[in-house]
Amino acid sequence: MAVPRRRTQSRTAERIIDVAERLVQTRGFNNFSYADIATELRITTASLHYHFPSKAELGSALTARHAEQFAAALGQIDQHMAEPRAKLEAFTRLYEDVLRRERMCMCGILAAEYETLPKPMRSAVLRFFEENQRWLEDVLTQGRADKSLSFTPSADEIAQRILSTLEGAMLVARPDADLNRFNATAQQLLASVTA
Repeated sequence: MAVPRRRTQSRTAERIIDVAERLVQTRGFNNFSYADIATELRITTASLHYHFPSKAELGSALTARHAEQFAAALGQIDQHMAEPRAKLEAFTRLYEDVLRRERMCMCGILAAEYETLPKPMRSAVLRFFEENQRWLEDVLTQGRADKSLSFTPSADEIAQRILSTLEGAMLVARPDADLNRFNATAQQLLASVTA
C-alpha cells in the first residue's frame, strides 16, 4: 500500500511544481499563492502544504528542478553539437523557446525579485547564472582555440555579455510577444563573436 501512495504523492508534487513554474515564469515568485495552485489543480492548500510545507520549500524544489533541466539541456547540446557557433545558437534557442511559450527565463525573473526571495532560492539563482556563464566560457574558449569564434575581451566578459543580452532581449520582447525582436538581438550577438 505504501508504494502506490508514494507514487501518487510524487505525481502530485510534480504537478504542483509544474504549475508553480508557469506562475513564476509569467507572474514572478511573489505574485502567486498556494491558493492559486490549489485552485488550478483542484486540490486543497493542505495537500500543497503536505508536499511543500512552505512556499520557500516549493521555491527551492522548483529552482533545483529548473537547474537540473537546464543543465541536461546544455548536456544535450554538448553531446550533439561539436561546433562552438552551433552550441551558441542552440543556447539562444533555449531562451527563444521560453519566450515562444509566453514565459520569461525562470532565473531571470527570479533575479528581478532577488532581494525578496528566501536565501536558498537566492543561492540557486546565483548558481544558475554562474554555471551557465562557465558553460559559455568553455564554448567561447573552444571557439577561440579552433578559430571559429573571434572576440576581443576575455571569454568571461563575453559570457557575461551573452547572458545579460539574452535576458534583456527577453524582457524587451515580452510585452509585444515579439520573437523577431529577440531573434534579431540574438543574431547580432552571435555575429559579434563569429570569426
